[in-house]
Amino acid sequence: MKKLDDTALLVARVLMLMLFIVAGYGKVGAGYAATQQYMAAISVPGFLLPLTILLEVGGGLAVLFGPFTRSIALIAVIFTLMTAFIFHADFTQAGNQINFMKNLTIAGGYLLLAVSGPGAFSLDYLLKRKGAPRVTAPSAGSNVR
Repeated sequence: MKKLDDTALLVARVLMLMLFIVAGYGKVGAGYAATQQYMAAISVPGFLLPLTILLEVGGGLAVLFGPFTRSIALIAVIFTLMTAFIFHADFTQAGNQINFMKNLTIAGGYLLLAVSGPGAFSLDYLLKRKGAPRVTAPSAGSNVR
């Protein structure tokens, strides 16, 4: 059953990061100016855009491969809730209610990941295993009972 859990955590990580990486990549290049204008229209400082891209792309890749998964997932929870309340709380605008609920759902997924960890198919797991002391079974002739 543990192998199935680890596989499900890997699939969940892949599905969750797709939105972040695609959104972050879309803000680079041609989308940068449009995103900065949108942020300015809502009184969000433009200097936050590079940080947003870094979190979406870099954080998304980190969630995929699994280094610092719990920490990055907690940051993603905060970020996703903030974007819900800053960009999608005006329900008079078309699509905002569904985007608000989508962000709450994404935050819930990241919160679960922060609590459960990334599973065995991750760098976190490999690094933890490497650093853990090795326990060896006693030899057949030892007096350990």
